[in-house]
Amino acid sequence: MPKYNISKNQIKSEILKCGKDSVYFINNYVKIVHPIKGLVPFKTYPFQSVMLEDFVNHRYNVILKARQLGISTITAAYILWLMIFYRNKNVLVIATKFQTASNLVKKVKAMMKNLPDWMRLSKISIDNRTSFELDNGSQIKASSTSDDAGRSEALSLLVVDEAAHIENMSALWSGLYPTISTGGCVIALSTPKGVGNWFHKVCAEAELGVNDFYMTTLPWDVHPERDQEWFEQETKNMSKREIAQEYLCNFNASGETVIHSDDIEYLDSITEEPKYRSGFDRNYWIWEEFKPEKNYVISADVARGDGRDYSSFQIIDVDNLEIVAEYQGKPSTDLFAKFLFDVGKEYGNSLLVVENNNIGYTVLEKLIGFEYTNLYFSIKGSGDYIEPYRAETVSNSVPGFSTSAKSRPLIIAKLEEFIRNKLITIRSKRTVNEMRTFIWNNGRPEAMRSCNDDLIMALAIACWIRDTAVITGRRNEEYKKAMIGSMIFQPTKMDVKVPGQLGYDRNLDLQKKAAAAKKQQEEFSWLYKG
Repeated sequence: MPKYNISKNQIKSEILKCGKDSVYFINNYVKIVHPIKGLVPFKTYPFQSVMLEDFVNHRYNVILKARQLGISTITAAYILWLMIFYRNKNVLVIATKFQTASNLVKKVKAMMKNLPDWMRLSKISIDNRTSFELDNGSQIKASSTSDDAGRSEALSLLVVDEAAHIENMSALWSGLYPTISTGGCVIALSTPKGVGNWFHKVCAEAELGVNDFYMTTLPWDVHPERDQEWFEQETKNMSKREIAQEYLCNFNASGETVIHSDDIEYLDSITEEPKYRSGFDRNYWIWEEFKPEKNYVISADVARGDGRDYSSFQIIDVDNLEIVAEYQGKPSTDLFAKFLFDVGKEYGNSLLVVENNNIGYTVLEKLIGFEYTNLYFSIKGSGDYIEPYRAETVSNSVPGFSTSAKSRPLIIAKLEEFIRNKLITIRSKRTVNEMRTFIWNNGRPEAMRSCNDDLIMALAIACWIRDTAVITGRRNEEYKKAMIGSMIFQPTKMDVKVPGQLGYDRNLDLQKKAAAAKKQQEEFSWLYKG
């Protein structure tokens, strides 16, 4: 590191060298506060030096990282370099919490104050707790994650810290993107938090090369001072999900998905392309055609057809618990009802279960009008299944299945049980992808924001109906058959008549006794010989 008591020519040379090379500037002049050692020179690790070069070479950077790699610190050092050596740079920092964003701003300010006097080319002209401005026009500030964050500004650099953990990041990005449209840059960094969120989508698209982001993945072992022993010590009291999130950079295992990540990966390994893509919009996927010897249940979840949600249905083989066909699309309710009617007939007049929400009733009324003879009915209030032929005679019967606060946890638990125990075969990539974004949100299982769970709910209802109405009904039918069978008179040749009973023949009885005596005499005649 160059000494600070240097000549003017040396100062000029150092300033030029630092202005051209952020890595040189940081390694020679920036100091950071170590939690144990106190104020120490910042010596970048190889992966941190590469990151600094990426910040310069790429306009959009997204960093999937493990914890405690010093990524926020190296980002703060880069911001300092940018603000000192370039005029009128406007930097905005947002994070999960306003305090987190403020801490990054404080790091930049602390680094600034610990530079040699002659390296501070600009002085702090405005100094606030969560922002400061230099007299060369460059400025930095922290912002909350409200929907209006950064609006009406032209940003040189936007830093999004812990992007995966910002719940409204998709909406936030819609407002922030125009602020960098004049040439600004982005650094988005985070540990993973499941799939389906803005950060995951950006990373996935960056890997496929379909967006402008340059992706960097930094798992725990990029740090040169970490080895397997360190990893085992650090993670011995952590859950598998926590390890995946904090150290392994694993999206699939890091989220709080309702279906365990291991089960999702297993299901993903057995998915296959449908044999046919049919229907008016080719969204009706068929893996197995109707077979007369099999029994099927069709379960449908209905949407309006003009919103974000989809109308969908699942067809399962009741005995083998396999999805044989499914649909997901946005038809009108009239078209969807006619489609369900045709599919039901195609699969042998299968039991057709339609969720009876507001829109679902419209479809159910049409199916009743079409005179579909095997609709699912239930008792209002209890939700118990009632056979279609009895529904007209029961006053409190309602068509369809009611998904309520009581029934929703039950049907999802049934689906999770089937998947966990590998009892069900799911061939659809669409359904498995929905499971990646089907999470626990404050104790409620639901799709992530801007994601869907239509196929999952249709499948959950099908599993519940299969294990309650269908199997229970079949078992009751077998019980009735067994009971009736046991009541049938079985003829016997046993003679149970006794003397004196009506129908007793005395002469026949005497003849039998005489024949028995004669036989005995013949068998033991040798005893009589004298």
